[in-house]
Amino acid sequence: MSFKFITAAEAASLVKHGHNIGLSGFTPAGTAKAVTAEVAKIAEAEHAKGNPFQISIFTGASTGDSCDGVLARAKALRYRAPYTTNPDFRKAVNNGEIAYNDIHLSQMAQELRYGFMGKIDYAVIEACEVTADGKIYLTAAGGIAPTLCHLAPYIIVELNRAHSNRMMGLHDVYEPLDPPYRREIPIYKASDRIGVPYIQVDPKKIIGIVETNWPDEARDFASSDPVTDQIGQNVADFLLSDMKRGIIPSTFLPLQSGVGNIANAVLGALGREQAIPAFEMYTEVIQNSVIDLIRNGRIKFGSTCSLTVTNDCLQGIYDDMDFFRDKLVLRPSEISNNPEVIRRLGVISMNTAIEVDLYGNVNSTHISGTKMMNGIGGSGDFTRNAYISIFSCPSTAKNGAISAIVPMVSHEDHSEHSVNIIITEQGIADLRGKSPKERAAAIIENCAHPDYKEILWDYMKLGGGKAQTPHAIQAALGMHAELGKSGDMRNIDWASYK
Repeated sequence: MSFKFITAAEAASLVKHGHNIGLSGFTPAGTAKAVTAEVAKIAEAEHAKGNPFQISIFTGASTGDSCDGVLARAKALRYRAPYTTNPDFRKAVNNGEIAYNDIHLSQMAQELRYGFMGKIDYAVIEACEVTADGKIYLTAAGGIAPTLCHLAPYIIVELNRAHSNRMMGLHDVYEPLDPPYRREIPIYKASDRIGVPYIQVDPKKIIGIVETNWPDEARDFASSDPVTDQIGQNVADFLLSDMKRGIIPSTFLPLQSGVGNIANAVLGALGREQAIPAFEMYTEVIQNSVIDLIRNGRIKFGSTCSLTVTNDCLQGIYDDMDFFRDKLVLRPSEISNNPEVIRRLGVISMNTAIEVDLYGNVNSTHISGTKMMNGIGGSGDFTRNAYISIFSCPSTAKNGAISAIVPMVSHEDHSEHSVNIIITEQGIADLRGKSPKERAAAIIENCAHPDYKEILWDYMKLGGGKAQTPHAIQAALGMHAELGKSGDMRNIDWASYK
Protein backbone atom coordinates (compact mmCIF):
# COMPACT_ATOMS: atom_id res chain seq x y z
CA MET A 1 0.00 0.00 0.00
CA SER A 2 1.26 3.49 -0.78
CA PHE A 3 0.64 6.19 1.80
CA LYS A 4 -0.42 9.79 1.29
CA PHE A 5 2.20 12.36 2.25
CA ILE A 6 0.71 15.50 3.75
CA THR A 7 2.00 18.62 5.47
CA ALA A 8 1.80 19.15 9.20
CA ALA A 9 -0.73 21.93 8.59
CA GLU A 10 -2.91 19.59 6.51
CA ALA A 11 -2.76 16.99 9.27
CA ALA A 12 -3.63 19.57 11.92
CA SER A 13 -6.66 20.73 9.93
CA LEU A 14 -8.24 17.34 10.62
CA VAL A 15 -8.27 18.06 14.34
CA LYS A 16 -11.50 19.68 15.53
CA HIS A 17 -12.71 21.31 18.72
CA GLY A 18 -13.47 18.64 21.31
CA HIS A 19 -11.27 15.94 19.78
CA ASN A 20 -9.20 13.54 21.85
CA ILE A 21 -5.67 13.18 20.47
CA GLY A 22 -3.20 10.48 21.44
CA LEU A 23 0.52 11.11 21.02
CA SER A 24 3.55 8.87 20.95
CA GLY A 25 6.51 9.63 23.16
CA PHE A 26 7.57 9.55 26.79
CA THR A 27 9.22 12.79 27.94
CA PRO A 28 10.16 14.93 24.91
CA ALA A 29 11.79 11.80 23.46
CA GLY A 30 9.76 10.24 20.67
CA THR A 31 6.92 12.74 20.93
CA ALA A 32 5.10 13.90 17.81
CA LYS A 33 5.97 17.58 17.33
CA ALA A 34 5.03 19.07 13.98
CA VAL A 35 1.27 18.43 14.02
CA THR A 36 0.67 19.75 17.54
CA ALA A 37 2.59 22.93 16.72
CA GLU A 38 0.20 23.51 13.80
CA VAL A 39 -2.85 22.70 15.94
CA ALA A 40 -1.79 25.54 18.26
CA LYS A 41 -1.90 27.94 15.30
CA ILE A 42 -5.42 26.78 14.44
CA ALA A 43 -6.52 27.32 18.04
CA GLU A 44 -5.17 30.85 18.05
CA ALA A 45 -6.92 31.65 14.77
CA GLU A 46 -10.23 30.21 15.98
CA HIS A 47 -10.03 32.08 19.27
CA ALA A 48 -9.36 35.30 17.37
CA LYS A 49 -12.63 34.74 15.52
CA GLY A 50 -14.44 34.18 18.81
CA ASN A 51 -14.83 30.44 18.22
CA PRO A 52 -14.14 27.74 20.82
CA PHE A 53 -11.22 25.42 20.14
CA GLN A 54 -9.87 23.08 22.77
CA ILE A 55 -8.73 19.48 22.61
CA SER A 56 -7.67 16.76 25.02
CA ILE A 57 -4.21 15.20 24.85
CA PHE A 58 -3.22 11.72 26.00
CA THR A 59 0.39 10.60 25.91
CA GLY A 60 2.89 8.40 27.72
CA ALA A 61 4.37 11.08 29.95
CA SER A 62 5.59 14.64 29.41
CA THR A 63 6.17 16.12 25.96
CA GLY A 64 8.21 19.04 24.63
CA ASP A 65 7.41 22.68 24.09
CA SER A 66 6.03 21.89 20.62
CA CYS A 67 3.12 20.16 22.34
CA ASP A 68 2.49 21.10 25.98
CA GLY A 69 4.10 24.53 25.64
CA VAL A 70 2.53 25.85 22.46
CA LEU A 71 -0.88 24.31 23.18
CA ALA A 72 -0.94 25.78 26.70
CA ARG A 73 0.03 29.22 25.46
CA ALA A 74 -2.63 29.00 22.73
CA LYS A 75 -5.20 27.97 25.38
CA ALA A 76 -5.92 24.95 23.21
CA LEU A 77 -5.99 22.33 25.97
CA ARG A 78 -9.13 21.33 27.80
CA TYR A 79 -7.77 18.14 29.38
CA ARG A 80 -4.37 16.53 29.64
CA ALA A 81 -3.00 13.30 31.11
CA PRO A 82 -0.81 11.92 32.59
CA TYR A 83 2.42 13.93 33.25
CA THR A 84 4.19 17.10 32.19
CA THR A 85 7.29 19.19 32.82
CA ASN A 86 6.57 22.29 30.71
CA PRO A 87 6.58 25.55 32.73
CA ASP A 88 3.88 27.26 30.65
CA PHE A 89 1.66 24.20 30.95
CA ARG A 90 2.31 24.09 34.71
CA LYS A 91 1.35 27.76 35.04
CA ALA A 92 -1.90 27.16 33.15
CA VAL A 93 -2.74 24.14 35.30
CA ASN A 94 -2.13 26.05 38.52
CA ASN A 95 -4.25 28.92 37.19
CA GLY A 96 -7.12 26.49 36.71
CA GLU A 97 -7.07 26.76 32.90
CA ILE A 98 -6.46 23.06 32.11
CA ALA A 99 -8.10 19.98 33.55
CA TYR A 100 -4.98 17.99 34.39
CA ASN A 101 -5.25 14.36 35.51
CA ASP A 102 -2.15 12.99 37.25
CA ILE A 103 -2.06 9.22 36.67
CA HIS A 104 0.43 6.45 37.47
CA LEU A 105 2.22 5.99 34.15
CA SER A 106 1.84 2.22 34.15
CA GLN A 107 -1.94 2.65 34.17
CA MET A 108 -2.34 5.17 31.35
CA ALA A 109 -2.57 2.74 28.43
CA GLN A 110 -4.88 0.30 30.16
CA GLU A 111 -7.22 3.03 31.41
CA LEU A 112 -7.60 4.17 27.81
CA ARG A 113 -8.28 0.59 26.70
CA TYR A 114 -10.80 0.14 29.52
CA GLY A 115 -12.71 3.17 28.21
CA PHE A 116 -12.22 5.29 31.32
CA MET A 117 -11.34 8.41 29.32
CA GLY A 118 -13.46 8.20 26.22
CA LYS A 119 -12.50 7.47 22.65
CA ILE A 120 -9.38 8.52 20.76
CA ASP A 121 -10.10 10.44 17.56
CA TYR A 122 -6.58 10.55 16.12
CA ALA A 123 -3.23 9.06 17.06
CA VAL A 124 -0.17 11.05 16.02
CA ILE A 125 2.87 8.79 16.11
CA GLU A 126 6.50 9.68 15.53
CA ALA A 127 8.39 7.01 13.59
CA CYS A 128 11.81 6.42 12.10
CA GLU A 129 10.29 4.10 9.49
CA VAL A 130 6.90 2.85 8.32
CA THR A 131 6.34 -0.03 5.91
CA ALA A 132 3.66 -0.56 3.28
CA ASP A 133 2.11 -3.41 5.29
CA GLY A 134 1.59 -1.18 8.36
CA LYS A 135 4.66 -1.71 10.51
CA ILE A 136 5.44 1.46 12.46
CA TYR A 137 8.97 1.66 13.91
CA LEU A 138 9.06 4.13 16.79
CA THR A 139 11.87 6.56 17.59
CA ALA A 140 13.33 7.24 21.04
CA ALA A 141 10.45 6.15 23.27
CA GLY A 142 7.74 3.51 23.67
CA GLY A 143 5.10 5.33 25.74
CA ILE A 144 1.51 4.31 25.06
CA ALA A 145 1.90 4.28 21.27
CA PRO A 146 0.81 0.63 20.74
CA THR A 147 -2.48 1.17 22.57
CA LEU A 148 -3.13 4.48 20.79
CA CYS A 149 -2.56 2.85 17.40
CA HIS A 150 -5.03 0.10 18.21
CA LEU A 151 -7.71 2.39 19.64
CA ALA A 152 -7.61 5.27 17.17
CA PRO A 153 -9.61 4.92 13.96
CA TYR A 154 -7.09 7.19 12.21
CA ILE A 155 -3.31 7.40 12.52
CA ILE A 156 -1.05 10.24 11.40
CA VAL A 157 2.63 9.28 11.23
CA GLU A 158 5.34 11.89 11.69
CA LEU A 159 8.25 10.32 9.82
CA ASN A 160 11.09 12.11 11.54
CA ARG A 161 14.41 11.97 9.70
CA ALA A 162 16.18 13.47 12.72
CA HIS A 163 16.06 9.89 14.03
CA SER A 164 18.15 7.27 12.30
CA ASN A 165 16.36 4.18 11.05
CA ARG A 166 19.16 2.28 12.77
CA MET A 167 16.76 2.59 15.71
CA MET A 168 14.75 -0.21 14.07
CA GLY A 169 14.98 -3.28 16.26
CA LEU A 170 15.66 -1.49 19.55
CA HIS A 171 12.01 -1.57 20.64
CA ASP A 172 10.22 -4.53 22.19
CA VAL A 173 6.50 -3.89 21.61
CA TYR A 174 4.21 -5.98 23.79
CA GLU A 175 0.65 -5.17 24.84
CA PRO A 176 -0.97 -7.34 27.52
CA LEU A 177 -4.46 -8.70 27.20
CA ASP A 178 -7.17 -7.04 29.26
CA PRO A 179 -8.84 -8.79 32.20
CA PRO A 180 -10.11 -11.45 32.55
CA TYR A 181 -7.76 -12.80 29.88
CA ARG A 182 -4.47 -11.23 30.98
CA ARG A 183 -1.56 -13.63 31.47
CA GLU A 184 1.76 -13.20 33.22
CA ILE A 185 4.25 -10.88 31.53
CA PRO A 186 7.20 -13.22 30.82
CA ILE A 187 10.10 -10.93 31.68
CA TYR A 188 12.51 -12.65 34.06
CA LYS A 189 15.60 -10.50 33.54
CA ALA A 190 16.01 -6.94 32.33
CA SER A 191 17.28 -8.00 28.90
CA ASP A 192 14.39 -10.33 28.03
CA ARG A 193 12.49 -9.52 24.83
CA ILE A 194 8.90 -10.73 24.60
CA GLY A 195 7.35 -8.80 21.71
CA VAL A 196 8.19 -7.44 18.28
CA PRO A 197 10.26 -4.39 17.27
CA TYR A 198 7.36 -2.49 15.64
CA ILE A 199 3.68 -1.64 16.01
CA GLN A 200 1.56 -3.54 13.51
CA VAL A 201 -1.51 -1.68 12.29
CA ASP A 202 -3.95 -1.95 9.43
CA PRO A 203 -2.25 0.27 6.83
CA LYS A 204 -5.66 1.69 5.88
CA LYS A 205 -5.74 3.44 9.26
CA ILE A 206 -2.66 5.52 8.34
CA ILE A 207 -4.35 8.49 6.69
CA GLY A 208 -1.23 10.57 6.19
CA ILE A 209 2.51 10.73 6.65
CA VAL A 210 4.12 14.01 7.65
CA GLU A 211 7.81 14.15 6.85
CA THR A 212 9.83 16.06 9.44
CA ASN A 213 13.39 16.62 10.55
CA TRP A 214 12.79 17.79 14.10
CA PRO A 215 15.24 16.73 16.83
CA ASP A 216 13.86 15.79 20.22
CA GLU A 217 13.44 18.81 22.49
CA ALA A 218 15.90 17.35 24.94
CA ARG A 219 16.51 18.92 28.31
CA ASP A 220 19.97 19.08 29.84
CA PHE A 221 19.85 19.00 33.62
CA ALA A 222 21.70 21.24 36.03
CA SER A 223 25.22 20.25 36.92
CA SER A 224 25.85 18.51 40.19
CA ASP A 225 26.80 20.53 43.25
CA PRO A 226 28.15 19.61 46.69
CA VAL A 227 24.65 18.84 48.01
CA THR A 228 23.61 16.54 45.16
CA ASP A 229 27.06 14.93 45.14
CA GLN A 230 26.70 14.13 48.85
CA ILE A 231 23.21 12.72 48.30
CA GLY A 232 24.58 10.54 45.52
CA GLN A 233 27.39 9.28 47.72
CA ASN A 234 24.96 8.57 50.58
CA VAL A 235 22.81 6.45 48.25
CA ALA A 236 25.86 4.52 47.03
CA ASP A 237 27.07 4.01 50.61
CA PHE A 238 23.67 2.71 51.67
CA LEU A 239 23.42 0.23 48.79
CA LEU A 240 26.97 -0.99 49.36
CA SER A 241 26.24 -1.45 53.08
CA ASP A 242 23.10 -3.47 52.35
CA MET A 243 25.02 -5.61 49.88
CA LYS A 244 27.77 -6.29 52.42
CA ARG A 245 25.11 -7.26 54.98
CA GLY A 246 23.59 -9.71 52.51
CA ILE A 247 20.33 -7.78 52.15
CA ILE A 248 21.13 -7.15 48.50
CA PRO A 249 22.57 -10.17 46.64
CA SER A 250 26.29 -10.01 45.82
CA THR A 251 25.34 -10.02 42.12
CA PHE A 252 23.32 -6.87 42.86
CA LEU A 253 19.78 -6.08 41.63
CA PRO A 254 18.33 -3.98 38.78
CA LEU A 255 17.94 -0.28 39.51
CA GLN A 256 15.28 2.26 38.61
CA SER A 257 16.16 5.92 38.68
CA GLY A 258 14.13 9.05 38.16
CA VAL A 259 15.32 12.04 36.15
CA GLY A 260 17.25 15.15 37.09
CA ASN A 261 20.51 16.24 38.65
CA ILE A 262 20.04 14.19 41.83
CA ALA A 263 19.44 11.04 39.79
CA ASN A 264 22.58 11.79 37.77
CA ALA A 265 24.59 12.32 40.95
CA VAL A 266 23.36 9.00 42.36
CA LEU A 267 24.24 7.11 39.21
CA GLY A 268 27.61 8.82 39.06
CA ALA A 269 28.40 7.72 42.62
CA LEU A 270 27.29 4.16 41.89
CA GLY A 271 29.47 4.11 38.79
CA ARG A 272 32.51 5.19 40.79
CA GLU A 273 31.93 2.66 43.59
CA GLN A 274 33.92 -0.30 42.28
CA ALA A 275 32.83 -2.53 45.17
CA ILE A 276 29.35 -2.51 43.58
CA PRO A 277 29.40 -4.92 40.63
CA ALA A 278 28.28 -3.94 37.15
CA PHE A 279 24.49 -3.83 37.29
CA GLU A 280 21.37 -3.63 35.12
CA MET A 281 18.71 -0.95 34.86
CA TYR A 282 14.99 -1.75 34.66
CA THR A 283 13.63 1.76 34.52
CA GLU A 284 11.33 4.14 32.70
CA VAL A 285 13.87 6.76 31.61
CA ILE A 286 17.53 6.56 30.64
CA GLN A 287 19.62 9.73 30.81
CA ASN A 288 23.10 10.58 29.53
CA SER A 289 24.68 9.28 32.72
CA VAL A 290 23.36 5.77 32.06
CA ILE A 291 24.72 5.78 28.51
CA ASP A 292 28.13 6.80 29.85
CA LEU A 293 28.04 3.95 32.38
CA ILE A 294 27.07 1.46 29.67
CA ARG A 295 30.00 2.62 27.57
CA ASN A 296 32.48 2.06 30.38
CA GLY A 297 31.00 -1.27 31.45
CA ARG A 298 29.50 -0.25 34.81
CA ILE A 299 25.96 -0.87 33.54
CA LYS A 300 25.50 -4.17 31.71
CA PHE A 301 22.04 -3.57 30.26
CA GLY A 302 19.40 -0.86 30.20
CA SER A 303 15.68 -1.64 29.86
CA THR A 304 13.68 1.55 29.53
CA CYS A 305 10.69 3.28 28.01
CA SER A 306 12.56 6.35 26.85
CA LEU A 307 15.99 7.57 25.82
CA THR A 308 15.69 10.95 27.52
CA VAL A 309 19.16 12.04 26.47
CA THR A 310 20.63 15.10 24.83
CA ASN A 311 20.64 15.08 21.04
CA ASP A 312 24.40 14.65 20.78
CA CYS A 313 24.18 11.66 23.12
CA LEU A 314 21.35 10.20 21.05
CA GLN A 315 23.36 10.65 17.86
CA GLY A 316 26.24 8.87 19.57
CA ILE A 317 23.94 5.92 20.25
CA TYR A 318 22.86 5.85 16.61
CA ASP A 319 26.48 6.02 15.48
CA ASP A 320 27.44 3.14 17.81
CA MET A 321 24.31 1.05 17.35
CA ASP A 322 26.34 -2.11 16.80
CA PHE A 323 27.65 -1.65 20.35
CA PHE A 324 24.32 -0.66 21.94
CA ARG A 325 21.98 -3.05 20.16
CA ASP A 326 22.44 -5.83 22.72
CA LYS A 327 22.67 -3.44 25.68
CA LEU A 328 19.42 -1.46 25.35
CA VAL A 329 15.73 -2.19 24.89
CA LEU A 330 12.81 0.25 24.71
CA ARG A 331 9.41 -0.91 25.98
CA PRO A 332 5.88 0.52 26.20
CA SER A 333 5.33 2.27 29.53
CA GLU A 334 2.86 -0.29 30.85
CA ILE A 335 5.67 -2.84 30.56
CA SER A 336 8.62 -0.71 31.66
CA ASN A 337 6.59 0.40 34.69
CA ASN A 338 4.65 -2.80 35.27
CA PRO A 339 4.24 -3.68 38.98
CA GLU A 340 4.34 -7.42 38.30
CA VAL A 341 7.69 -7.23 36.54
CA ILE A 342 9.18 -4.72 39.00
CA ARG A 343 8.43 -6.99 41.94
CA ARG A 344 9.58 -10.15 40.16
CA LEU A 345 12.95 -8.67 39.19
CA GLY A 346 13.55 -7.14 42.62
CA VAL A 347 14.06 -3.64 41.27
CA ILE A 348 15.55 -1.10 43.68
CA SER A 349 13.72 2.19 43.13
CA MET A 350 15.41 5.58 43.52
CA ASN A 351 13.20 8.65 43.23
CA THR A 352 13.16 12.24 44.43
CA ALA A 353 10.80 13.94 46.88
CA ILE A 354 9.57 17.48 47.31
CA GLU A 355 9.01 16.87 51.00
CA VAL A 356 8.91 14.00 53.50
CA ASP A 357 7.09 13.96 56.80
CA LEU A 358 8.19 12.58 60.15
CA TYR A 359 6.68 9.16 59.50
CA GLY A 360 7.94 8.61 55.97
CA ASN A 361 5.02 9.82 53.87
CA VAL A 362 6.28 11.47 50.68
CA ASN A 363 4.98 14.35 48.56
CA SER A 364 6.52 14.25 45.09
CA THR A 365 4.04 16.37 43.13
CA HIS A 366 2.64 19.47 44.88
CA ILE A 367 4.22 22.63 46.26
CA SER A 368 2.52 23.51 49.56
CA GLY A 369 -0.16 20.96 48.76
CA THR A 370 -1.90 22.90 46.00
CA LYS A 371 0.49 23.84 43.18
CA MET A 372 1.30 21.02 40.79
CA MET A 373 4.96 20.65 39.96
CA ASN A 374 5.07 17.89 37.31
CA GLY A 375 3.14 14.83 38.46
CA ILE A 376 3.66 11.45 40.07
CA GLY A 377 5.11 9.96 36.91
CA GLY A 378 6.28 6.39 37.41
CA SER A 379 7.54 6.87 40.95
CA GLY A 380 4.48 5.17 42.43
CA ASP A 381 4.69 2.24 40.03
CA PHE A 382 8.20 1.50 41.24
CA THR A 383 7.96 2.56 44.90
CA ARG A 384 5.03 0.35 45.77
CA ASN A 385 6.62 -2.72 44.21
CA ALA A 386 10.34 -2.23 44.77
CA TYR A 387 12.70 -4.58 46.56
CA ILE A 388 13.91 -1.46 48.35
CA SER A 389 12.30 1.95 47.78
CA ILE A 390 14.51 5.01 48.23
CA PHE A 391 13.55 8.69 48.18
CA SER A 392 16.16 11.42 48.22
CA CYS A 393 16.13 15.22 48.29
CA PRO A 394 18.12 18.13 49.70
CA SER A 395 17.18 18.76 53.33
CA THR A 396 16.31 22.41 52.63
CA ALA A 397 15.36 24.73 49.79
CA LYS A 398 15.28 28.50 49.19
CA ASN A 399 18.47 29.13 51.17
CA GLY A 400 17.14 27.24 54.15
CA ALA A 401 13.73 28.91 54.33
CA ILE A 402 12.01 25.64 53.46
CA SER A 403 12.60 22.32 55.18
CA ALA A 404 12.07 19.17 53.13
CA ILE A 405 11.37 17.35 56.39
CA VAL A 406 8.01 18.49 57.80
CA PRO A 407 5.56 17.28 60.45
CA MET A 408 2.96 16.28 57.85
CA VAL A 409 3.27 16.38 54.07
CA SER A 410 0.97 18.91 52.43
CA HIS A 411 0.09 16.35 49.74
CA GLU A 412 0.71 12.60 49.92
CA ASP A 413 1.78 10.57 46.90
CA HIS A 414 3.63 7.71 48.60
CA SER A 415 2.55 6.51 52.00
CA GLU A 416 4.77 5.36 54.85
CA HIS A 417 3.75 1.79 53.97
CA SER A 418 5.65 1.98 50.67
CA VAL A 419 8.71 4.05 51.59
CA ASN A 420 11.78 2.26 52.96
CA ILE A 421 14.68 4.71 52.88
CA ILE A 422 14.97 8.52 53.08
CA ILE A 423 18.27 10.12 52.08
CA THR A 424 19.34 13.76 52.16
CA GLU A 425 22.79 15.31 52.11
CA GLN A 426 22.61 15.09 55.92
CA GLY A 427 22.40 11.30 56.03
CA ILE A 428 20.30 8.15 55.70
CA ALA A 429 17.10 7.17 57.52
CA ASP A 430 16.34 3.45 57.26
CA LEU A 431 12.62 3.12 58.03
CA ARG A 432 12.38 -0.64 57.57
CA GLY A 433 11.00 -2.49 60.56
CA LYS A 434 10.43 0.67 62.60
CA SER A 435 7.34 1.95 64.40
CA PRO A 436 6.09 5.46 63.57
CA LYS A 437 7.91 7.07 66.49
CA GLU A 438 11.10 5.21 65.63
CA ARG A 439 10.79 6.37 62.03
CA ALA A 440 10.36 9.97 63.19
CA ALA A 441 13.50 9.79 65.32
CA ALA A 442 15.53 8.33 62.42
CA ILE A 443 14.32 10.98 59.98
CA ILE A 444 14.89 13.93 62.32
CA GLU A 445 18.32 12.83 63.48
CA ASN A 446 19.66 11.59 60.16
CA CYS A 447 17.94 13.62 57.42
CA ALA A 448 16.73 16.96 58.79
CA HIS A 449 18.92 20.04 58.47
CA PRO A 450 20.42 21.17 61.82
CA ASP A 451 18.36 24.38 61.64
CA TYR A 452 15.19 22.29 61.84
CA LYS A 453 16.00 19.43 64.20
CA GLU A 454 14.84 21.14 67.38
CA ILE A 455 11.81 22.60 65.58
CA LEU A 456 10.74 19.10 64.56
CA TRP A 457 11.44 17.60 68.02
CA ASP A 458 9.35 20.39 69.54
CA TYR A 459 6.50 19.46 67.21
CA MET A 460 6.74 15.85 68.37
CA LYS A 461 6.40 17.03 71.97
CA LEU A 462 3.42 19.15 70.98
CA GLY A 463 1.80 16.06 69.51
CA GLY A 464 2.00 14.11 72.76
CA GLY A 465 4.14 11.08 73.36
CA LYS A 466 1.53 8.40 74.07
CA ALA A 467 -0.17 8.23 70.67
CA GLN A 468 0.86 5.51 68.22
CA THR A 469 1.48 8.22 65.60
CA PRO A 470 1.89 11.51 67.48
CA HIS A 471 0.39 14.53 65.75
CA ALA A 472 -0.85 17.90 66.87
CA ILE A 473 -3.54 18.17 64.22
CA GLN A 474 -4.03 21.88 64.75
CA ALA A 475 -0.30 22.43 64.04
CA ALA A 476 0.46 19.66 61.53
CA LEU A 477 0.74 22.09 58.61
CA GLY A 478 2.04 24.93 60.76
CA MET A 479 5.42 25.06 59.03
CA HIS A 480 3.67 25.41 55.67
CA ALA A 481 1.45 28.14 57.10
CA GLU A 482 4.51 29.96 58.43
CA LEU A 483 6.15 29.76 55.02
CA GLY A 484 3.12 31.43 53.48
CA LYS A 485 3.05 34.04 56.24
CA SER A 486 6.70 35.02 56.70
CA GLY A 487 8.48 33.21 53.87
CA ASP A 488 10.60 31.13 56.26
CA MET A 489 9.61 27.93 58.05
CA ARG A 490 12.23 28.59 60.73
CA ASN A 491 10.04 31.34 62.17
CA ILE A 492 7.43 28.85 63.37
CA ASP A 493 6.23 29.40 66.95
CA TRP A 494 4.68 26.20 68.23
CA ALA A 495 3.49 27.99 71.38
CA SER A 496 0.79 29.68 69.36
CA TYR A 497 -0.70 26.25 68.58
CA LYS A 498 -0.96 25.03 72.18
